[in-house]
Amino acid sequence: MVLFHSMGSVTLYTILAVIALLAFGTASNPLRVAYSFGRQLFTSRMYLLHVGLIVFILLLNKIEMMIESRMTYNYDFTGVIQSMEKGFVAGVQSLFEHPALTVILGFMYIVVFQALLVSSLGIYTFEGRHRMFYATCYAIMINYLVAIPFYLFFPVNEVWSYDSSVRFIMLDVFPSFESQYRELSGLDNCFPSLHTSISVTLAVLAIRSGNKRWAWFTSISALLIIFAIFYMGIHWLSDMLAGAVLGLLASTVGLKLSAYTSKTASAVPALKPKLAKQPAYETKRSRGV
Repeated sequence: MVLFHSMGSVTLYTILAVIALLAFGTASNPLRVAYSFGRQLFTSRMYLLHVGLIVFILLLNKIEMMIESRMTYNYDFTGVIQSMEKGFVAGVQSLFEHPALTVILGFMYIVVFQALLVSSLGIYTFEGRHRMFYATCYAIMINYLVAIPFYLFFPVNEVWSYDSSVRFIMLDVFPSFESQYRELSGLDNCFPSLHTSISVTLAVLAIRSGNKRWAWFTSISALLIIFAIFYMGIHWLSDMLAGAVLGLLASTVGLKLSAYTSKTASAVPALKPKLAKQPAYETKRSRGV
C-alpha cells in the first residue's frame, strides 16, 4: 500500500500528526497550544534564539551532504559493520514482514518521528515547562553536532544497499523515496542512527518532564521507530546502539545546560512591541466650571 506519493503528502500527514499530538499531549485545543508557542516566540529573545539555532542545525545537516559530495575521502566502513553483524537485519525482515506492519512502521519512521520533535516544543511551551523546551533544543543540537563528523569521516551505507538479502521495504509505502526524500538523508549517513538518538532523546526528556501521557507516547514511539530502522532495511544494529548512547548523552547534557539557560532567560527582558508615541495634553481647570 502506497502511503506517500510525494513530499507534499508527507508534509500534510506531518501537519495533521502535529495537531493530533498537541491535542493529546496537552489535553487542550491545539490552536491554543500554537498560539502559546507563537506568543512566546514574539515575546522572548531566548525562545527565538533557540528556535533559530534548531533551524540552523537542520540546515547544517543539509550542508554536510553538500560537503560530503565534494570530499575525496573514500573510506567505507560498511564491510566492517557487516562482518560483525552478519544477517541480523535480514533475519528481522524474514520474521516480521507484513503489509499492515509496513504501513504502520513507514508512518512512524517518516511522519511521527518529525512530528514528535515539533509537538514536544509546543507541549512544553504551553505547559510552562520552559526548562524542558530548552533541554530539547540543546539535545537536538548535540545529536546533530556529534553525528555529522561521523557521517563525514566514518561513512557506513544503509543495509539494503550493501546486503542483497535485505529488501528496502520503505519503497512499498513511499515509491519515490530515493528521488524525493533521499536529499534529506545521505545513503552513507548511517552511524550513528539519528532516528534512534533523537527518538531516545525525546522519550527521556518526556519522562523527565512529568507529563505522563506524553512520556508513555514518546517511549512507545521510540521503540517502534527503532524497530522500523531494522524492518525497513535501513540501519545496522551498530547504528542503533550508537544512536541510543548518543540519545542518552544528549538528553543528559541538554538538561544540565537548560538549568542554566532557564535562570538566564528570566533575567533577559522580554520583547515588547513598540507603541506609537501619544501626544501629551494639558488640561486646564477653570474656576466656576
